[in-house]
Amino acid sequence: MIIDTHVHTGLFVAPDKTVDMSKEVVLESMRRHNIDFAIVSNTAEEVDCLLQPIPKERQKTQEQAFLEAINFARNNKDKIKIMPWIKPTSETADERLEELIKENRDIVCGIKVHPFHSDIEFDSERVEPYIKLAEKYNLPVAVHTADYDKSSPTRVYNMAKKYPNVKFIMVHMGLCTDNKEAIELLGKLPNLYGDTTWVPLESTVEIVRRYGSKKIFFGTDSPIDGVDTYVKNMQGEPSLYLRYFNELEAIIGSEAYADIMYKNAMEVFDIKL
Repeated sequence: MIIDTHVHTGLFVAPDKTVDMSKEVVLESMRRHNIDFAIVSNTAEEVDCLLQPIPKERQKTQEQAFLEAINFARNNKDKIKIMPWIKPTSETADERLEELIKENRDIVCGIKVHPFHSDIEFDSERVEPYIKLAEKYNLPVAVHTADYDKSSPTRVYNMAKKYPNVKFIMVHMGLCTDNKEAIELLGKLPNLYGDTTWVPLESTVEIVRRYGSKKIFFGTDSPIDGVDTYVKNMQGEPSLYLRYFNELEAIIGSEAYADIMYKNAMEVFDIKL
């Protein structure tokens, strides 16, 4: 059994590539690589990879992105749950967002925050209305973390300390770092978690060694490198996730492996299979 807690639909535009992460690609990728269930966010960036504002006519509103995700999940309830991608720089946690969460609580399992693509400090006041909404509806908050101050693991820790009733996931465990800051922080709060997206196997093994197997979820950013993200990148090089599939269980044991690959997700994101 495998649950991927970090999957996207929508367009991803980078300086060197544009990836169409369509619903069809997500479903085919899951089928091809034996992924049983996925938690999906429909992208709605406010700034691009160079931190330049995306023209409004090219942006989706929170509502538009959320409605697309809802439609995807409704048509694939046996495979998909969703997290709305929020836009705290240009929008807010308004009545419409809450209404959509409330009406679709059975398929909504969290809130997605991308401080880089909103160019905002995660622990800022503008983000807090969303955290309060997550607290009200008992939703985890998944946060992109990286070697970029506004999305640092420490800022997630700050918010997790302020809102102890909300579960926070440090997605990437500090992308483009050695993961040490995020690993240290995991042990400081019970409501702080990580995911494996672009995280070397050695870092995940260290987390299990120090804290047990309940603090991290399997996630990949699929299909960021296309339909075969699980096994190779866009350059055709082997994906780091192959080591999770082929090596991790032998290192940490079958029970811990099951926790990371699906059991933790079932519990925290309320997934019933």
